[in-house]
Amino acid sequence: MNYPLRIGIVGGGQLGKMLTIAAKKIGFYVTIIDPTPNSPAGQVADFQIVAGYKDEKAIKKLADISDVITFEIELANDKVLNGLISKGKIVHPSPQTLGVIRDKLRQKEFLKQHSLPTAKFMEVFSIEDIIHAGKLFGYPMILKARTDAYDGRGNTLIKTDKDIQRGLEKLKGRILYIEQYVPFVKELAVMVARNPKGEIAAFPVVETIHKDNICDTVIAPAQISKKVKRDAQRLAEKVMKYLNGAGVFGIEMFLKKDNSVIINEIAPRVHNSGHYTIEACFTSQFEQHIRAISDLPLGNTDMLVKTAVMKNILATKNGEGFPKGIERALAIPGISFHVYGKKEARSARKMGHLTVTGSKIKECLDKANKARKFLEI
Repeated sequence: MNYPLRIGIVGGGQLGKMLTIAAKKIGFYVTIIDPTPNSPAGQVADFQIVAGYKDEKAIKKLADISDVITFEIELANDKVLNGLISKGKIVHPSPQTLGVIRDKLRQKEFLKQHSLPTAKFMEVFSIEDIIHAGKLFGYPMILKARTDAYDGRGNTLIKTDKDIQRGLEKLKGRILYIEQYVPFVKELAVMVARNPKGEIAAFPVVETIHKDNICDTVIAPAQISKKVKRDAQRLAEKVMKYLNGAGVFGIEMFLKKDNSVIINEIAPRVHNSGHYTIEACFTSQFEQHIRAISDLPLGNTDMLVKTAVMKNILATKNGEGFPKGIERALAIPGISFHVYGKKEARSARKMGHLTVTGSKIKECLDKANKARKFLEI
């Protein structure tokens, strides 16, 4: 492969922005596709094609001016991307993998097929199907949309059969499946990378804390036993044996009361739970993804610091996209601040994140929470 590369990214949100920054540091030329003019990634990329993520004409244009194509969003058109491969274009991760993972039911079937531990599940079409699932799995259960669902927007908890009708109304028009509720002790995540040569490198296991089904805080490394840490990393690496293509993948897990670890979901891209790596690791998840898709050696995934805490900056109301109070937050030692460049804030929208590095988890958490209180958005 000749360098420097021209990299095309489908999706221009915050993940695309941080991927672009990582690619530009290496010296690559970056083009992105996003329907929003001057998108977060478009603000730092060399060129933006203003079009939808599924726009076939735009994706083919992207392919014409790129050596390698990747994506930062599951809404990318896997069928069109797969067609590009047949014409000799390089696309990472594999569009086939994207097709499996973007459909959460297919993702569960994939995990089951390869004997990878996950919650019990079944496809449902009616109230009767959900009642039947309740008899099989017991309550509570989670009713989920199969596609285009993230940050809990396609989920609803079914505590008893009285919640079924409400759940169906909330997810009206969506193709659904039921998942058994897992009573977990902690939510864990592992970012793991692979390049075309087959080299695999896993980042440390982290704990993710969610509020209203949206990731709020990430603690690195996770405060778990050495055995659980080893089991989680081995499970993440085992998943990679069955996923096609190069890149960074986010493997989200549940730690159960018996100290066993099962897979919750897989993201075929860089992930919110890996943002801490920008400040805390020798190689960030974003540089690692660029290295992986470019067929470069994978970087060192070890942490540079003892501990790190990442906290999302979620909007609490509609308004301007830049938070107030940044000067007070940045006055706290050890704080790093990332604003995504979204023009408009909407309630629960991810507008940025902050990371605190240090030697003790509690001190980092206290600083992160204090800084977040200073920010108004």
